[in-house]
Amino acid sequence: MKELSYKRTSIFKTADEAEKQKIFAYAEGYKNFIDSAKTEREAVSYIVREAEAKGYLPFAFGEKLKAGDKRYLNNRNKSVILFRVGSADVGEDGVRIVASHIDAPRIDLKQNPLYEKDGIAFFKTHYYGGIKKYQWTAFPLALHGVIFLADGTKKEVAIGEDPSDPVFYISDLLPHLSAKQNTKTLAEAIEGETLNLWVGQMPSKDEEDNAVSYAVLQILNEKYGICEEDFLCAELSAVPAVKARDVGFDRALVGAYGHDDRVCAYPSLTALLDNEDGVHTVFAVFADKEEIGSEGVSGMQCEAFIDLINEVAASFGVSAAKVRSRSKCLSADVTVAYDPNFADVYEKNNASLLSCGAGVNKYTGARGKSGSNDAGAEYLQELRALFAKEGVVWQMSELGKVDAGGGGTVAKFIAKYNIDTVDIGVPVISMHSPFEVISKADLYSLERAFAAFIKG
Repeated sequence: MKELSYKRTSIFKTADEAEKQKIFAYAEGYKNFIDSAKTEREAVSYIVREAEAKGYLPFAFGEKLKAGDKRYLNNRNKSVILFRVGSADVGEDGVRIVASHIDAPRIDLKQNPLYEKDGIAFFKTHYYGGIKKYQWTAFPLALHGVIFLADGTKKEVAIGEDPSDPVFYISDLLPHLSAKQNTKTLAEAIEGETLNLWVGQMPSKDEEDNAVSYAVLQILNEKYGICEEDFLCAELSAVPAVKARDVGFDRALVGAYGHDDRVCAYPSLTALLDNEDGVHTVFAVFADKEEIGSEGVSGMQCEAFIDLINEVAASFGVSAAKVRSRSKCLSADVTVAYDPNFADVYEKNNASLLSCGAGVNKYTGARGKSGSNDAGAEYLQELRALFAKEGVVWQMSELGKVDAGGGGTVAKFIAKYNIDTVDIGVPVISMHSPFEVISKADLYSLERAFAAFIKG
């Protein structure tokens, strides 16, 4: 007899020892990924490297595709789409799509960043995505990115990750002098223009004016061949100089920078590469710019994604519109995990609980579901049946209480092409902070959900 009541139980409570070992082993691979992919460029490099090892080749527009082909489209080294052409008729079967994003909130350098004030050299910054600015002060930061020299040479930068590297820093007021600051709201206490990176303090003997900033340029020129003008053609970001770590005595949780959304990108990658069942045509999308609205040539609103579906349809002489109408998508983005320390902003019956499985968001948005995809009940039932068949543990989720806030994902940008889409992802504690926390069990359940979706 079917249970009348709906209850959620921790995966750790029901899993046997063999299952727990799989959960913990899978988390180790993820920790390696997230430490290697602190920017979208680094994530693309990792994904392409893993895909090529599994036989994926670069895609060229106009290429005639056939069943069994494995390709990837590297979009300007900032987003990438992997796809495998299945044996099923795409005109009838459509495409299975798992779409995550690989950008994360961070502190970007301005294009003319270097300045000196009162004997200290700083980099001016402009934060990227929705952050609580105070969380990024008094915290060790690493510098990642690329910079182009005048002759076109690209220099890749990653300073602050090795124990022998220096780190960078944004200062905050000491409590002894912060009486005025303490009267401000958290949003006002640290202003965006004060998020300046400390980069040097030792003056050059070769320069009288701005001797400290000049000394910084000397170091950069010696190490990378950089002149100050080269910053004009650079993408450099300050990210937390921390490694992924187990959290708690039982090691059930993982703390790291960038879980949003690389904790969904990794299982979508492994689910595709480890599943060789070639019936369905499958896309794994790793998008950029989600944190600022999915804009630009590397964001989900770029037409490259639809161009690829059109190319697949054209290869088999079928209507692209029909392919899209038969396609289905999992928008792979994190959701909010219930935090007992801040229980007043959650409606617990509809909040994701840690270690109770991947969280499915029928809708996101804010207030009256503004900006949400709001998936249909028919599609949810289809996934429910699939997950039940494959033994996938999942739960329904919501982004906090009504009117408490909200957020969005890439789902609506895919659904607008007549593709059934719903959000699913790992619940996260302290989302958008420099050190977010997730459950290893939820990570593993999401990988199983993606594998079931790709096969089903």
